This record gives sequence, structure tokens and C-alpha cells, in this order.
Amino acid sequence: MSTSTIEPGTRLAGRYRLESRVSEVGGSTLWKAIDEILARAVAVRTFAPDFPHVKEVVTAARAASRLTDPRLTQVFDADDSDELAYVVSEWVSGETLHGMVAARGPLEPGRAATLLYEAAQAIAAGHAAGLAHLWLSPDDLLWTTGGTVKVLGLGVEAALFGVTAENPALMDAQGLGRMLYTALTAHSAQAPEGRADNGALPAAPLADGRLSTPRQLRAGVPEALDAIVCRTLGIGPGITADPISTPAALAEALAGVHRTPLPLFAGLGAHRPATVTRTTPSTIPATAPQAPRPAPPRTAPRPAARQHVSPTPPPPNARTPTTRTPHSAGSAARQPVNRPLIAVAAALATIVVGIGGWQITHMGASGKPVKSSPPASASTAPATSVKLPLTEAFGVDPVGDDGGKAPGKARLAIDGKADTAWRSSFYTSPDFGKLKKGVGLMVDLGSAKTITEVTTDMPISQGASVEIRAGDSKSLDSLKQVASADNVGGGKTSFRLAKPSTVRYVLIWFTKLSAGSDGQLRAEVSEVTVQGRR
Repeated sequence: MSTSTIEPGTRLAGRYRLESRVSEVGGSTLWKAIDEILARAVAVRTFAPDFPHVKEVVTAARAASRLTDPRLTQVFDADDSDELAYVVSEWVSGETLHGMVAARGPLEPGRAATLLYEAAQAIAAGHAAGLAHLWLSPDDLLWTTGGTVKVLGLGVEAALFGVTAENPALMDAQGLGRMLYTALTAHSAQAPEGRADNGALPAAPLADGRLSTPRQLRAGVPEALDAIVCRTLGIGPGITADPISTPAALAEALAGVHRTPLPLFAGLGAHRPATVTRTTPSTIPATAPQAPRPAPPRTAPRPAARQHVSPTPPPPNARTPTTRTPHSAGSAARQPVNRPLIAVAAALATIVVGIGGWQITHMGASGKPVKSSPPASASTAPATSVKLPLTEAFGVDPVGDDGGKAPGKARLAIDGKADTAWRSSFYTSPDFGKLKKGVGLMVDLGSAKTITEVTTDMPISQGASVEIRAGDSKSLDSLKQVASADNVGGGKTSFRLAKPSTVRYVLIWFTKLSAGSDGQLRAEVSEVTVQGRR
């Protein structure tokens, strides 16, 4: 079977259904496909029968599959034992460095430094495992829809084009240097022989037969970043005697310069000011101007889980309005102050502010309120409420064998570490490709306890729908919904129960997905805490 006769709908290994061609070059075709067993999008590369580098590509893919750095494209499968060889890897959604600068111009220098620092560390990890890229361009560096860096094609792309190098570390360091040059200037630096670097970008002009430095092309590039580019590419008025010749050395150099945190979503504008700030792991720049709104009540800064509202004090020197009767409009006579009435009004205002504070406390990351009712009485959230110990956690998937059910993965959500997380498999659509109603994470309290509130820290983008279910059995059918929220993600969300519930098991049940920390549509929870009475 030749590559040209393969059509959308073809299945490989009984599970990978080819959906659409992405690109075709030199006898190999890249497809977007569906892994029908795990119901997720994957990238599949197939080869014509006469393709000369099949064995090298499959060997490189198998080696790349053992890499663990999340910034490198994950390889899932590779086979050349049949007539039709193929390589299966993760499907990554996002925007390439080339796309960013072509659409919006140069990146802000601090963000360019951060992006290339992450890429250099990832490539250095590949070199430590014996794999090089050798074919780097701005099209191989992605900022994913989930707010992470991905480097595409380590090992595989070089094998695909039959590229070798006597000094792989130097070749990849220079490839990274060219990408940093592009990020800072929106110009294409000189590409390796045989590969054009993004013809849509203007070529960098020469100065005395060499590339102009970033500072010669763009005002505002810091001297430190300019020097790193010059040391990596061997350019500048005075050729440096201290070259950067490995990805690890480049990462070390970038670690010493100012780096700006990257936004949560793809699209790194050049000078777009951040107008929306949140106390979650990332700061998200506004993507569109907002219509004027009435000024909201002044509030204290919002923590990730809760926010409390305080009354706004009057401005300095503000006059206290007086109350007049219709007959006293032209006189200086004033009505006597009714102090008992003022005291009652102040008490009522305190109650209103308290209710307002409760409502804002129960907003998800999107600002929409959680769909749980306010407490019926003070006993709903007693002052003696404490954090309850969680003895075990496990993934729940009533239809299939989601990857999040693997032993040990679920316990990452109750280990007390914010940088570890339980994650489900990823899916092709927010509704699980219509294959199932949901997936979730269940925690075990060890015995029946009275719970009042569940807090989740979800490193996913806004847009997920989550239900909190609870009961005395692990059976999904026996659990009752006690709270829910739509359009959550991007940090902590607290779900307060309408009334205390005595249960042993609590399920965080995802009914709609949003992008996880790796950019894929999945459920993800880094920490779970349950409040209640022992």
C-alpha cells in the first residue's frame, strides 16, 4: 500500500483512524488521526514503500518515546514490521513561534527569553538522553493552547530528512539561537543548508557580511539578550571569544537574564499590555478590549480560593448628606439624627455585605457563581469545620479504561504538592467525543464523615464543567450531586455544600473538558481538600 492510496478513514493497527492530511513531503505524510481505543487525537506519520529512511525514523521514534520531559512531543507508537510503517505521537494544539511573530511582530524581550529558555532546557534533556534535533526552526516551537511550551520533532525530524551532524550540540544551540533571533526581531535568521527558515518572514539584513544583531534591528532589545544571540550565532561587530555551543549552555545563559512569565494561552503579543490579572499561576493578558462597565464595589485582592468584600470608605473630605423635609429646603434647620435607627441600618448593611461576601466566595475562576445554594443557617459552615484527612484517591471512568485510572496517578492530587497532578487521558472534544458522560477523580475519607466544602486546584484553562458527587459507596450510581460549577479552571475553586452531608467518598466529576496544562482537552486536578467535621 503506497502513501498516495491511503485515504481518510484508513485504520492502522486496528485503532488509529486517519482523519485528514496535514502535510506531505518526500514520500511521508503527516495525518491528524483518532486513537479509537483512548478516544483522543493523535498525529500519525505514514511512509511510501520506497521511502529511504523508514528504519531510521522508526528507530529514532522509539528512542524518543523514552523521553520524559513534558516540553518534548510524546511518541506513543512506532512500527515498521508490516507493509505500512507508521509513527504515532501526541497531537499538539497551539501557535508556533513563526505564527506568533508573523501575526503580531516581535515578542516582548522577557517573554522571548522565557520561551527559548524552556525550549533550550527541553533540547538539553534530549541531548542528555542521546537524541538531537538537528533541524530546528521557528515552526518547531509551540506555545500550546494550555499554556505550555512544546518542541516538535526531536530525533524524528532529523531521521526523516536524513540529517546528521559532526557536532549535534552546536547545531542545536545555533538552531535555538536563530529562534531567539526571530522572537526578538520578527526576522528570519540564516537557516541550515537545505532548509529555508520561514519564507513568510523578512530575511535578516546583513552588516559587513554578517547578520545584523537584534539590537541593530529593534530598539529596546536588552544588551544581555543581544549578547546571548551574538555568542550563539557568532555575529556582532566584535566576534565573541566566549561562544555558546550547547543547548544546556544557552539555557544557563538565559537563566541569568530577566524573563517575563508567559500567559496562560497561546498568542504572545509584542507589546500588548496585560489588563486582566488573577492570583493564579499565570497572568493572562486581555485578548480584546472590554466594553465599559459600571465601577464595581472596591474589594480586597482576590485569593485563588476565596474573596471577602469590605465596605468602601467615603473619599477624604466627603460631606455627609443631611436629611431635609420639603418645608426646610430653604432653611438651615436639620432633622435630628436618629442614632438607634442608624445602628439598625449598620447592622443590616453588615448582613448584606456578609451575604455578598458569601456569593463572591462561591464564584469559580470565570467569575460565575457555583451552582450551590447559600447556607440555610450558621450550622452549614460551622466554625469548627476542619480539613479532613484523605486516605486514598483513584480515577473513575465507567466506560473504558481512561489513562487517569493508572495506579498511583490519582494519589498525586492528595500528596500536598501543587506541582504534581492527576490527569485523565486527553480527548478530541470537550464532550469526550460523545463516547461517555464524564470522567472523574474520587477521594476516600477512610470512614463516613460530615463534609461541608470541597476545594479543587485545577491547572486547566477556563471552560470545564464540574460536579461534586458524594456518598457511602464507590458506585457512580449511588453518589448524589451536592454541588456543581460551570466554566471553571485556572486555579482553585471552592464548592460549598447547601447543607452538610455525611459520606465516605467524594467524586470530582468532569462533565465538560477544557485544555489541561499540556494543551490537550483533559481533566486535571493538582490538589483536593475536603472541609468538614471529624
